[in-house]
Order: sequence, then structure tokens, then C-alpha cells
Amino acid sequence: MMDLYTWRTPNGRKVSIMLEELGVPYQVHTINIGAGEQFAPAFVAINPNSKIPVLVDRSAAEPVTICESGAILVYLAEKYQQFLPVSGPARYAVLQWMMFQMGSIGPILGQVHHFLRFAPEPVPYAIHRYGTEANRLYAVLNQVLSQSEYIAGDYSIADMALFPWISRHDWQQIELADYEHVARWYEQVQVRPAVMRGMAVPG
Repeated sequence: MMDLYTWRTPNGRKVSIMLEELGVPYQVHTINIGAGEQFAPAFVAINPNSKIPVLVDRSAAEPVTICESGAILVYLAEKYQQFLPVSGPARYAVLQWMMFQMGSIGPILGQVHHFLRFAPEPVPYAIHRYGTEANRLYAVLNQVLSQSEYIAGDYSIADMALFPWISRHDWQQIELADYEHVARWYEQVQVRPAVMRGMAVPG
């Protein structure tokens, strides 16, 4: 059994999508970050950085605790030998685009979410700065997806990492119709049964 500590955020949903794609049993532990539950001593004990998601794999000979969503995806992909090639250029293509999500898509779109939805007052400079960069990143994805069905060739953990962030395109005031290849990819991924189940975690 695996324990997933998570909340309804793109980073949390990356991992629940992966677990659903793998079809492995897992127990969901809801950590309401809006209520500050990530700072509770019991949670800090498993992740001193007080961030979701955290995976505890109790099926291993010795329990393994992993935080950081990208690390969790790689761990699961290697454990079950799915959604990440074991070697060669194809492996590094997947890792490259997953790192693109973690280093660019996540941080920039997270700032867009903050300044458009949560800032106590409008900050035009920040809205323009991060909005402009968000559109540039969508254009990068659009270019790559114009040449490939999925972001790194075959469906992989890179797509799982990207999808929950792109699913909030309305939060980012992005029109998917402006990025036809991203829109095609988005429609293709969102109808996968495992993606639909993973996006609903926690209920």
C-alpha cells in the first residue's frame, strides 16, 4: 500500500494521475493547505518543507518516503517500469520536458495564479511580466506538440506533470484556441480515464 498526502493543486494531481495510470492501490490523506494543515507537526515530520504531495511507499521492504512531485513521478516510473524509458535519448527527452514543467511552467503559472486570483490588490507590473512569460511558455509547448503527439513522443510522466497546470488555463487567462496543438493535446489527455480519476483526488 502507498500513502499519498495531497491537496487539489496541480502538483498534487500529477501524482494521483500517475498512481491511477499505474493502477496500484493507494490511500489518500487530504492535507488542506488553505487551512494550514501542511504545517502540522505530523506532516512536517514527513516533509520538513511543508509542501504537498508526499508519497510513502509501504510496499517496499523498508518504507520509502518521497517529497517533491517530480521525484515521486520518477520513483514510481522506475519502480513499475512504465511511462519513462529506461535509457537512451527517449529517457532524457521525458526528463527534459518534466524539468521544463518544474522549472518553468509550474513557477511561472503559479505566479500568474497568485497575481490574478489571490493578490490582495492588482499589481499591473507582475500581471504583465508573468502573463507575458506564460504566453511564451504556451508557445513553446505549442511548437513541440506541433511535431509530436505527446510532449516527449509517447505518453509519459512529462505529460502527467504538465496536464494539471494546463488544465487551469482559465486561471491564467489563456485561450487554448490560440495554441491549437496544445489544445489538441489537452483534449487527448483529459479524456484518459486515469487522468479523470487522478484529477478528482482528493474528492
